[in-house]
Amino acid sequence: MVLSRFWLVIFISSILFIVVSLFTANTYTIDSVLNGKKDDPVLVSEKYIEELPAFLKDSIKKAPDQTMIINRDTLNADTTYVYKNKTVKIYSGLQKSDGLLPTCKSTLVDLILPLIAYLAFFCGLMELLIVSGASGNLAKALSPVFVKVFPSIPKNHPSISYMTLNFAANFLGLDSAATPFGLKAMESLQEINPEKDKASDAQIMFMCLHASGLTLIATSIIGYRAAANASNPADVMLPCIITSFIGTIAAFLIVGIKQKINFKSASLLIGLMGLIAAIVGLLMYVNHLDLIGKNYFTSNLSGLILLAIIVFTLIFSFRHEKKFREADTTVFDTFVVGANNGVKTGVTIFPYVLGMLVAISLFRNSGLFEIISDAIGFIFSNLGVSKEITNALPVAMLRPFSSAGSRGFLIDSMNTFGADSLTARLSSIFQCSAESTFYVIAVYFGSVNIKNTRYALGTMLLVDLVCVITAIFVATWFF
Repeated sequence: MVLSRFWLVIFISSILFIVVSLFTANTYTIDSVLNGKKDDPVLVSEKYIEELPAFLKDSIKKAPDQTMIINRDTLNADTTYVYKNKTVKIYSGLQKSDGLLPTCKSTLVDLILPLIAYLAFFCGLMELLIVSGASGNLAKALSPVFVKVFPSIPKNHPSISYMTLNFAANFLGLDSAATPFGLKAMESLQEINPEKDKASDAQIMFMCLHASGLTLIATSIIGYRAAANASNPADVMLPCIITSFIGTIAAFLIVGIKQKINFKSASLLIGLMGLIAAIVGLLMYVNHLDLIGKNYFTSNLSGLILLAIIVFTLIFSFRHEKKFREADTTVFDTFVVGANNGVKTGVTIFPYVLGMLVAISLFRNSGLFEIISDAIGFIFSNLGVSKEITNALPVAMLRPFSSAGSRGFLIDSMNTFGADSLTARLSSIFQCSAESTFYVIAVYFGSVNIKNTRYALGTMLLVDLVCVITAIFVATWFF
């Protein structure tokens, strides 16, 4: 319900802002909003050449090539004039994101179809884990801790193993595996949800912990920094871990207080201390490696873990083939059933993802996002915040809306300010230490047809804010 209202507000306010701009400032054309491609020049208007200022009109007519006149306007250096048949098309600036129709196409072709493929494969593996009994064993082992964090979940419930695999995949940077495990966890939690259209306490806790983005191996961030020729691409790894860990603790405390969880439980404290010890141990190991060792470790560990999961699943399944015969099926047929369920899940979430991404595209192209971003930057600068920090804020602002959009700002910050600048490093921490909140909400709750997300969205945005503030302090401390 909250998400639907927010989506409606974004959509309507963006459209109203575009309409007002069309008839007042004359800074948009409907074609760019509907059909424009990201980073293409934006068509501002089309005029007869006689309507232009005299110095521009003379400059265009005297130019050797009258087809494309670039930067003739010294006051607007990025403006492009295209002269043809007594009319001049005026382009200024770049398209902030794809228009509505290209967004619809890219959502299906570049996002949903690959996601369906990942879902099919990993849901097939999960079905093997279920029938072979591996997921049940995992749930039984972790039940003492999970029943304290999720008191509404019955002991040894299958959702425990799915959530564990989701957290582990996020922890190790296995994004392609995390989503199928998470969606399966939501489906399993939905089975014990008494109100099917309303998010349960367990689902909210899981979503907030998932979205806090606890990450150990920031593989993609290190790759971007290496491509930008950073002196030490892995130097942001420790700040990313610290920031995401604080975000996870904040999510647990905020939701736990809301749900009246007993924080004095011995098993809960032991589990938390064990997690902290594991993180500290891995940090100590990574910290003693040289540059080449760090890059090698971070780039290969995630892949090895993923291969280990696949190999373990297959070996465990064939070793317990008797259970498949008892279920009147085979290992391969079980995999196919799971993969088929994964495809159905991908089809189910497509409309939710499409609606959210189209609204975000409209929000960015309308200029509203830029106005809000500039206003926040102005406020921060007047509070004495360093310009290097305010230059990184667009990544933090866009991260909850679009991972791809914030990634674009991250790459742009490295190209503009240098990969080893505070702005680029802080942008890297912003990108690594949080999730795409609105995308995650749309995908996960959409997969089980939940309309009322209760306080999930507000909590996740609050955790995002905690991560932003923490990232600023950690970045200035380290760099």
